[in-house]
Amino acid sequence: MHEAAQVLRFKLTGGDTKRIFDVIVSALAIIFLAPLMAAIYLLIILTDGGPAIIGHMRLGPSGSVFPCLKFRSMVVDAADVLARHLENDPAAREEWQQNHKLMNDPRITPLGAILRKTSLDELPQFFNVLWGHMSLVGPRPITSEEVQHYNKSMHFYYRTRPGITGLWQVSGRNNTSYPYRVMLDEDYVANWSFKRDIGILLKTVVCVVTMDGSR
Repeated sequence: MHEAAQVLRFKLTGGDTKRIFDVIVSALAIIFLAPLMAAIYLLIILTDGGPAIIGHMRLGPSGSVFPCLKFRSMVVDAADVLARHLENDPAAREEWQQNHKLMNDPRITPLGAILRKTSLDELPQFFNVLWGHMSLVGPRPITSEEVQHYNKSMHFYYRTRPGITGLWQVSGRNNTSYPYRVMLDEDYVANWSFKRDIGILLKTVVCVVTMDGSR
């Protein structure tokens, strides 16, 4: 009983440290990056007049749902474009069913391709971190449609907040398979440490600078 209490106290302390770190870093990032985010916001609006920031619904701890913010990198009628593309291209349809991603995505705008390549499209997620929806480091935020790929690993995903970055982003990202991505999420939660989070954040900086695995 005493040992169980010690483990619980350690987990709570670790979680508190992680959350405090998230709040401080995300607040500083928002302040420091405000001019850049404002410029991107205006650039997107001036490009096609559509909304600059969108919120895709993603799963959070214990199955909660939240809008994961991103700078819009796709055309305004992205859903219709995707539906037509998948209907006319069997290979793309199979790729989408397996990975929920397309290597050659017809929805992405020219500006959006740059934002994705540099990971600048994800800057609004610092607000998600500040509001408590996400963490700086954690599993990749997934949609309800992706739950089928996790099976018994979902209980690992639900134990923590999804992250802006994580093991997947520093382990090949779009060059990896979906089962490998699930394995990385499970490994992250099962072997979490604050030191490991710092290491992932530092590797993320390198990946962003070199644009390794991004598209």
